[in-house]
Amino acid sequence: MPLKEDLNWRYATKKYDATKSVATEDIEKIIEAARLAPSSYGLQPYRVISISNQEIKNKIVPIAGNQQIVADCSHLLVFVAWDGYDKQRVDKIFNDTTDQRGLAKGTVFGSQTEAIVESQINLSEIEARIDTAKQACISLGFAIAQAAELKIDSTPMGGVNNAELDHLLGLDSKGLKSVYLLTLGYRQREGDWLVNLKKVRTPKDEFVIEIK
Repeated sequence: MPLKEDLNWRYATKKYDATKSVATEDIEKIIEAARLAPSSYGLQPYRVISISNQEIKNKIVPIAGNQQIVADCSHLLVFVAWDGYDKQRVDKIFNDTTDQRGLAKGTVFGSQTEAIVESQINLSEIEARIDTAKQACISLGFAIAQAAELKIDSTPMGGVNNAELDHLLGLDSKGLKSVYLLTLGYRQREGDWLVNLKKVRTPKDEFVIEIK
């Protein structure tokens, strides 16, 4: 099915069938799509936490505005981002890249490599957190699209008490901050107020601003 049809099929599912689980291989495909998403300079300053443990999902419900879909979904993906940039982090990614490409260290972007490193590590704490969160959201979008292609329902979720979630998952000790949640599973049509409603988006002629 073309991607356009997949995206028209999907919606932000409001009720999941708690008796149905997504196959492990499909979860892996969704996470792989998130991993292959583009990121600035290829740094991928984010990670994905996959949670299927029911006890943990239940604990996240009150942290996520008491939304029952967190407990009822098959898997909960937590998109987390680096809490900042430093030279060690950036160098590790760039050195891994040059090693795999058979290039000399410090040459991943040729003569611009050092300037790029400096541009990242010189970001303020706030600027860095905004930047890494934006990068994580690109990855989130790829996961949503892949889930739609597999006919797996998903619901991206903000509105989370990030500080409590970070504490529960022990993210501070890992230098990570939670950004978004993505529930995955299969819709339960009965009780889902959105399932039969028309998908509404801004008309194309209003959405696109052409400069010729």
